Amino acid sequence: MNDGIWTADEAEAKFGQVMEEAQTHGPQTVTRDGRSAVVVVSAEEWERKTKRQGTLADFLAASPLRDSGIEIERLKGALRNVDL
Repeated sequence: MNDGIWTADEAEAKFGQVMEEAQTHGPQTVTRDGRSAVVVVSAEEWERKTKRQGTLADFLAASPLRDSGIEIERLKGALRNVDL
C-alpha cells in the first residue's frame, strides 16, 4: 500500500488498484504538481457521508442558539411590492 496518496500519473496507470484501495482501506488522495487534487472514495462511503441526516426541524431544534435567549424581531414597515 502507498499510504493512500498517488500522483496523477500513478492513479491513471493503476486506476483499478486505486479503486480497490478506496474500497478496502478508505479514501485515496491523488496529487498533481505535489498538491492534493482529488480524493477517490468508495460508493458506500460517499453515500454514508452525503446522506441527509434528519430534517430541517431536527437541525433547528439541535441548534446551540435554541435556548440562548436571542430574540429576533421582525422589522415593522410596509410590505414591498414585487412584480411576478
